[in-house]
Amino acid sequence: MDQKIPYDDYQLPVVFLPSYENPPAWIPPQERVHHPDYNNELTQFLPRTIVLKKPPGAQLGFNIRGGKASQLGIFISKVVPDSDAHRAGLQEGDQVLSVNEVDFQDIEHSRAVEILKTAREIVMRVRFFPYNYQRQKERTVH
Repeated sequence: MDQKIPYDDYQLPVVFLPSYENPPAWIPPQERVHHPDYNNELTQFLPRTIVLKKPPGAQLGFNIRGGKASQLGIFISKVVPDSDAHRAGLQEGDQVLSVNEVDFQDIEHSRAVEILKTAREIVMRVRFFPYNYQRQKERTVH
């Protein structure tokens, strides 16, 4: 009854889609203004630039997770309170798009760590992307 058709026997081109993920819960428009999970300020999702100077031997003030293996990018997983990174506006859930003009959207985790640790000045392009950050957390161990 549940027989699978061999790939070569399909009549039309075949596209295999990823498994379905349920969308976030819908919030009625009249309730959105005062709902804690809804924000009309969409500019928070636009890319922004973070500039950090790192003295020799100093900590970055944040951790990253993800990388090429997750296929979702590099994300900020922790920001140390009252650190330079925190004061510059870096937050958990930010996707790192680039660091010092190196594309971070398809980079190995170890290479990303190396670039961040060896740089004295870090110019990062980031965007707040909590949805993919959550998906990335579920997929990876970094």
